Amino acid sequence: MTTPALAAAAAERSQHIRQRADRPSQRRCAEQPTARAAVRATLSGVQVRASGDDGGTLEFLGHASVYERGYEMWDMFGPYTEIVSEGAGADSLARANLDVPLVLGHDQLRRLARTSTGSLFLTEDANGLHVHAPALDPNDHDVAYIAPKLKAGLIDEMSFAFRIESGQWSPDYTEYRINRYDIHRGDVAIVGYGANPATTATMRQPAAAPASSRARALLELGIAR
Repeated sequence: MTTPALAAAAAERSQHIRQRADRPSQRRCAEQPTARAAVRATLSGVQVRASGDDGGTLEFLGHASVYERGYEMWDMFGPYTEIVSEGAGADSLARANLDVPLVLGHDQLRRLARTSTGSLFLTEDANGLHVHAPALDPNDHDVAYIAPKLKAGLIDEMSFAFRIESGQWSPDYTEYRINRYDIHRGDVAIVGYGANPATTATMRQPAAAPASSRARALLELGIAR
């Protein structure tokens, strides 16, 4: 539904953007000029369980982005709807030297896993950007901090930081579709609130002792909705 604020922003945008392929200027996830540009999504499920391979580790599953689901973003003119296209991360994820960490709150010093060390795997599935860290160390301070919050449902969203490589505005300038993004040296993050309320995250205990469906839903938090 087009709100008065969305319509006003679109009208102003149409007068200043030279071509529809131009990227959003001053892109951010909230009205405040200082807000981050990272997209976020609400977790639909969180799971914390032992990995099964090693009784001392935890497995994390989630979606840092949900494709083909609109969420509100802002640019210099006001609000607009942003959508990540299915397959938008394929080229970036195929990089042999892909380096992306799983972090808390986009804090680069609070890393839980990393693609370059083989402890984090990022793939695209039917829902969006799937995040899998199969063996987190429960003795790590940040893992110990976040695991019980995920299990309790206190935290259930994810976000990801990336660079837009290709996209296009809708004819009425109310919607921007991201057709290709680069996540190399960006991040996937567990957050309190994400831009896309459809993302999910899950941390779970051993496969032998599966967590409840509620727990699984809470940790599968990605920017997915």
